[in-house]
Amino acid sequence: MRRGTTAAAVAAVLVTGVLGSPARAAEPVVEEVLGANLPVHATDHALDWDAGDETTIALSGASAQVTGSGASAQGGTVTISAPGTYRVSGTLTDGAVVVASAGEGVVRVVLDGASITSSTTAPLQVQDADEVVVVLAEGSTNSLTDPATYQYPEGQDEPNAALFSTADLTIAGSGALTVTGSANDGIASKDGLVVAGGRITVTAADDAVRGKDYLVVTGGTLELTAAGDGLKADDDTPEGGFVHVAGGATRVTSGDDGVTAASDVVVSDGYLQVRAGGGAGAGGDSGAKGLVGDVSLVLGGGSLAVDAIDDALHSDGTITVAGGNATLATAGDGADAGERLTITGGALIVTQSSEGLEAKVVQIAGGLIEVTAADDAISASDPSQPDAMGAIPGVDVAVSGGLTVLHAATGDGLDSNGTAQMSGGTLVVDGPTEFINSAVDTNGAFTVTGGTLIGVSSAGLLGTPTVQSPQTWVSLGSEQPAGTLLHVLAPDGTVLASFRTTKASGNLLYSHASLQLGSQYRLAVGGTADGPVTGGFHQRPGDASGATVVATAQAATAPSGWGGGGGWPPPGGVRPPAG
Repeated sequence: MRRGTTAAAVAAVLVTGVLGSPARAAEPVVEEVLGANLPVHATDHALDWDAGDETTIALSGASAQVTGSGASAQGGTVTISAPGTYRVSGTLTDGAVVVASAGEGVVRVVLDGASITSSTTAPLQVQDADEVVVVLAEGSTNSLTDPATYQYPEGQDEPNAALFSTADLTIAGSGALTVTGSANDGIASKDGLVVAGGRITVTAADDAVRGKDYLVVTGGTLELTAAGDGLKADDDTPEGGFVHVAGGATRVTSGDDGVTAASDVVVSDGYLQVRAGGGAGAGGDSGAKGLVGDVSLVLGGGSLAVDAIDDALHSDGTITVAGGNATLATAGDGADAGERLTITGGALIVTQSSEGLEAKVVQIAGGLIEVTAADDAISASDPSQPDAMGAIPGVDVAVSGGLTVLHAATGDGLDSNGTAQMSGGTLVVDGPTEFINSAVDTNGAFTVTGGTLIGVSSAGLLGTPTVQSPQTWVSLGSEQPAGTLLHVLAPDGTVLASFRTTKASGNLLYSHASLQLGSQYRLAVGGTADGPVTGGFHQRPGDASGATVVATAQAATAPSGWGGGGGWPPPGGVRPPAG
């Protein structure tokens, strides 16, 4: 985390009270999304066979020798025509292993020190089979290399990957496989694809690993470099086209999206690292995003790191963060959902973004969130009404739990073109220095019924909760430089909250259950404070001994004639300074 705090430090303090048990909380939402999709083919039998039943295929230069039944060799082409287990070893300098099995049952291809290169087609291709398992033998190193241009029979346009399958495909084992897809994709299946093991390196002219019906990663180590997408599922049926990262360690470097699905992207376990379009600092107008689920995107566990030139997380529908740890850097939006963004657990850290979290509805019910944004840190809007001036129905930000820390450089900390509400949790806003922006800015009502809110910003367009909020608030104005320790004092002098500014500020907004409507509160500068700090907010109130009082205000009354509750233009609550 930035600005004097670390994710590890904050998590250590809050893991019990704020984060709860993200692994248990995440399971229902993951199961709900996956339960609506196609069932994934079984893989428990992938490594279960009798070695005595194997057929061996020895590759040598431009030819091969088959020992056993179910396969034949002609020149540099080996054809597997029946279910069974086939152990392939040696080097084929120009040829292919082709699976064309019409029978029911598993075709298991064990790569045991196999290197296959083709000058005309996919070096390992499944034209017909009930199910195929590619096993990477323990301790083995294997490679598949295709040409930049395929020679197809007339009317045919496949295979289109160095490792290609028309059937359900499983990759398992502990050996190594290097795939060079010079023409198109690296690994592709027209049905389902499960990666369960192996040390896999893919370089692809288009997509690195693609499953049409689904792509599931449950184990192994994947190092993927693609001019197109990294992990992809593109079936456009309602039940298909999903990507599920459930284990393993995957690193993606992509020219286009890191992970993309026609329906859902789900990360429930494992480690996933994505660098898309050259990363957040690449410049240019590439639309390469980190993770894209057209229907939904769910983070339910595991560890995710994204560095993308466009949005780090994107969905036209919904984004849900229920568990795991995600660190995002982007030149676009940290998380952009067309409809709803919901955070209930886990840790979501946006270290760089244009706008941090964006959706029509943003709901935060738990977890640890820290967002750094050049513009708005949280933005609730309706893209279909870009020019609307008043409160837009159906647009809302709701905070009911968790710890949320917002760093807004020039835009608003929390900006809603509709309403906003806070009923629990802690919201810390390290707000903007620009005159026209505020720590909190809403076109409609901002109602607080619980939780802790503290935010600093310039003394320009000040947004506050409504005067009628069941939990009251105080807005204290005083121009102070960066690095100043501020204390909110109760009428009896007790320190209620302490905040150290990270940049020049002119106002502090505070709401807590301890505040009383009509009481006078003071802002003091100086003194001391220690303990955990989150975005400038000291989780333990400091000591104001020797501090200087610089402002006094009554609860639910903004200073210098300012009111509360709105955005721009003023809807009657927020208005320019008098005079």
